[in-house]
Amino acid sequence: MLARIEEIGIIPAVRVSSADDALFASRTLFSAGIPIVEITMTTPGAADVISELRGTSDDVIVGAGTVLDLDTARICLDAGAAFLTSTGLDPEILAFALKNNVAMIPGALTPTEVMMARKAGGDFIKVFPCSSVGGAPYIRALKRPFPHIRLVASGGVNQQTAGEFIHAGANAIGVGRELLPYEAIRQRNENWIRELARRFLGTVEKARSERPSHGAMQ
Repeated sequence: MLARIEEIGIIPAVRVSSADDALFASRTLFSAGIPIVEITMTTPGAADVISELRGTSDDVIVGAGTVLDLDTARICLDAGAAFLTSTGLDPEILAFALKNNVAMIPGALTPTEVMMARKAGGDFIKVFPCSSVGGAPYIRALKRPFPHIRLVASGGVNQQTAGEFIHAGANAIGVGRELLPYEAIRQRNENWIRELARRFLGTVEKARSERPSHGAMQ
């Protein structure tokens, strides 16, 4: 599953105001060629959404985002989440995920936090909020001392910067509203979301093909 996440290279964050919106957004992404979603736990009925989506297909990966405490982590696992993500590093949540053989993507920002998250067993490390601290050049700076740590650039990733993050060494990008605009979801406009998915997928593929060999996925 970890290899599949890295292969896709995009982790869409589904942060919406209703379960129906989350189901629509997720299913549209699946049909558009992005078979992975992160249902944030701020979404009403998030656990039920995860439970329903996980039965969509064997190829679909459904995770839980904004997991901030152990109780929430347990709810996510009971719902069938394939991975957990958080905006920061909570060693207890990470240990819980490892104990239950579920991938955990903790958040980190500084080099010290990246080291701590990796030492604690983080499969990927989500660098958040990436754009607020320099964007792609910051990812490149982190990759120099940590070439073997898989980084997910998150926070402010858009169509213009997605390729820059991948080219800088990010193994994947986390994308929210730039891939799932509020109006597209409200209008149930599948074509709008599919077109954005096509652009992001193309950008990631192109950036990877242009990336120097020393910055390739580890």
